[in-house]
Amino acid sequence: MGSIRVLLAEDHTLVREGVRALVEAQPDMEVVAEASDGSEAVRKTLELLPDVVLMDITMPGTNGLEATRLIRRAAPGVHILALTMHGTDDYFFRLLDAGASGYVLKESASSDLLSAIRAVCKGGIFLSPSVAKRLVEDYIRRVGEGDQRPGYDSLTDREKEILKLIGEGCTNQAIAQRLFLSVNTVQTHRTHIMDKLNLHNRTELLRFALRAGLLEET
Repeated sequence: MGSIRVLLAEDHTLVREGVRALVEAQPDMEVVAEASDGSEAVRKTLELLPDVVLMDITMPGTNGLEATRLIRRAAPGVHILALTMHGTDDYFFRLLDAGASGYVLKESASSDLLSAIRAVCKGGIFLSPSVAKRLVEDYIRRVGEGDQRPGYDSLTDREKEILKLIGEGCTNQAIAQRLFLSVNTVQTHRTHIMDKLNLHNRTELLRFALRAGLLEET
């Protein structure tokens, strides 16, 4: 596989330059274009068909949400990764519905952004670990209140144990080390959790994954 071709859509020049320098320092990535607003991001994406678009949400003119919808409709093979300062649930789900494959906060470590680019390029989903931790804590709280009890009760003790560790902010690798399992086994458990809940529609599946923290973080 060649370099991951990235298009960077960000209206702040300093942020854009910093992210570009980070991405181009990687041996497996290259920035093929930059855009300072949503309309330009859509036009250049359809022209160049990059592997991944790093999409800011708040941009002049066409915002990142609308640009994401337009790109997904016209070029469904392009993966979109939101890079934003907004950390609220409302933005998560609006971006999900628009077709984004990942969500990285601008305050995240640079290693998270690079992991996210690689994950979504392979067709995966990425959510910043700090966001996943907060969402799964909320999910577990609602389990305690009975709001999510039917789905939770279908999980095995091991799956519940893994869900709890996700809620503590543990990655697949950390969970594997804690429970003396392989990383692949941990990922298999995550898959089984979602299968048991019979969530096959993409939007429903990802909504549950976001709320339950069942997304790849490494």
